[in-house]
Amino acid sequence: MPEDKRARVARCIRALPAGTVSSYGALAKAAGWPGAARQVVRILQQVPGLPWHRVVGSGGAIKLRGEDAAEQKFRLRMEGVTFRGARVDMKRHEFHFDRAIGSSGHLSSSAFDFRLPDDPMVR
Repeated sequence: MPEDKRARVARCIRALPAGTVSSYGALAKAAGWPGAARQVVRILQQVPGLPWHRVVGSGGAIKLRGEDAAEQKFRLRMEGVTFRGARVDMKRHEFHFDRAIGSSGHLSSSAFDFRLPDDPMVR
């Protein structure tokens, strides 16, 4: 039985390593549901235990307001995520699902062997 869209989105969110982020739209696309950024928001609200703080708006924008935005920034900074102004530095911290998803369209185990782009081991 094929995995439903909600479960695929949740699996992609869980796959985000500490110190990385992804946008709502990129998560939807990686889960095979392009154009469903709003549904990603709903899933983040409904599924407990997801690393919600690793999901940001396009371009690294923090889309939450008030105390929730402060909490998200705090959690990201605790994981080593840096900001350029009010936005996450996406060049340093964006997780690229296209590198982690195999030809089958599913996250491979190598998705967890991720290195940050400024790592000297990355060429």
